[in-house]
Order: sequence, then structure tokens, then C-alpha cells
Amino acid sequence: MVASDIQLYSEGRTKARAYFCYLFSKNIPNRLPSLSQEMIMPRLLKIKADLENCEGVYLLDNKGIQVSSTFTKEREIESDIGKIRADRAYYYRAVREERCSITDPYPSLITNDLTVTASAPVYCENGDLKYVACLDMPFDEVLKIAHLNTLDNVFGIFFKYGYAAFSFALIAIAMLLFFKGMGNFFFNEISPGNFKIKDVFEATILLTLSLAIFDLSKTLIEEEILGRHKEHNISGPHKTMVRFLGSIIIALSIEALMLVFKFAITDPNKLMYAIYIMVGVSLLVVSLAIYIKFTKLKIDE
Repeated sequence: MVASDIQLYSEGRTKARAYFCYLFSKNIPNRLPSLSQEMIMPRLLKIKADLENCEGVYLLDNKGIQVSSTFTKEREIESDIGKIRADRAYYYRAVREERCSITDPYPSLITNDLTVTASAPVYCENGDLKYVACLDMPFDEVLKIAHLNTLDNVFGIFFKYGYAAFSFALIAIAMLLFFKGMGNFFFNEISPGNFKIKDVFEATILLTLSLAIFDLSKTLIEEEILGRHKEHNISGPHKTMVRFLGSIIIALSIEALMLVFKFAITDPNKLMYAIYIMVGVSLLVVSLAIYIKFTKLKIDE
């Protein structure tokens, strides 16, 4: 497993959960009178038979205690009866959310490979929790389920190569700006003995713009091509936006500071223009903070 697999699972998790919810709702009786283990287990075993690579199925009671054997591909594990599963995510998530749930990947006790457990609460006629039906699937199989639509893969590959093309084009532009900015030091002979503020400003503008574009292309390559996500509170296009706006804010702040020094020396009457830029930078910082706050809240939900 690599980081890109986790990203694929995160993107397709809703689709995978919907698939398992459909299987449970279609096969498992719910909110009916006289529900019993004998009514549920044959239906659960039918789901297992329909899923070729299902690792195992089992049933928990309303307190999270396993009341059935674990039925795997090869055998029936009767020793699992009576084991307490109340601290497992597949139990308390299904109970808390009151609907079908799937877990994050974790090492399976049956195969020692990564697995994902889908679970669904089963209620009595009066709405009280009676059982929690559980189904283990290999992580690789869940990834396939999450991306059953061929168009998803086609467009995923298309966008990946598209981002790669734009990213390398942006890097080329950043390098041109960088070499042009560095060239100013030699063409204009910028040195301690030959120091012209105009030439220094032009070189700094080119270098800061180059840095902002390079940082944006770096973020695109890491997230959209390599699938690396170092921050978990902000992800995807939100993180790209934050990184890009952060680079722009830094660049504008540097420009505003340089203008303050320039106008303080050459024309103090124009200092207000530098202040306007600082006010604009402050508004960008506040707006970015609000954006991060509401984006994080949305993701946490």
C-alpha cells in the first residue's frame, strides 16, 4: 500500500459505503418483529457468497459482543463467539451513526493484510438496537469497488497528465523568471559599489514571482500527481488554494515593504500607495484565515 491508495480510498469511500449499504439493506431484515440470529445469519452468508473475495462475516449483539462464529472463506471460527468488539470502529460507528458504516483500513486478524469492515445496525420493530452485522473485505477489493466506473479511471488519468503538463510548464516559467531576475545582477552590475534601487526592485519582483509560481507547481505535483498529503486538516484543491494564496501574500508583503523604503527615500508623498498595498495584504490574510476556518469545518463534518 502507498499513499496514493489511501487517497483513492478517501475519494471513493462514499461510493464504497453506498455499495455495502445497498447489500445490507437488500439482504438483511430490519425493523421487523421477532428478529433473531437465525433470521439474519443466512442472509449475511448470502452476501458473503455473492462477494467472491469477502474475508468473513459475523454478527454482534447490541452491546458489541460477538454472538456468531466468524465465517471465512475456508472455515468457521467458533472461538470468536463471546468476544467483545465494543471498542472496534465498525461497532461504535454503526451504533453512533445509526446507519451502515465502513472503517479505515487496518490489519486483518484473519489474513494479516489490510482489510476494511462494513457494518450495519439491525433494529427491532420498536426501534431498539438488536444486532450489528459485520463484513470484512480486503482493502484492494474495496478500492476496486470504490472505482467501479471506468470513466473515473479514464478521467483520473487524463487529469493527472493534464496537471503534470501544466505543472512542468509553470516550472519552466518560474525558471525563466528566476534566470531573468538573477541576470539583472550581472547586466545591471548590481553590487555594493553600484547599487540602484530600481534595478534591485526589478530583480526582487521577478524572483518573488518566480518563487510563488514554483511553489504552486510544487504543490500541484505533490498532491495531484504523486498523491502526497502532508496536512490532514486541509486537503485537495483547498490546500492548493491555501498554498498559492500564501505565496501571493508573502510576495505582496515583500513588495509593500520595499515600496515603503523606496518612497521614504525618493518620494515620501507616495507612501500612501505602499500603505494601500499593506491594507490589501491584511485583507487577504483575514480572508484566507476565514477560508481555512470554514474549509476545515466542512471537512471535519
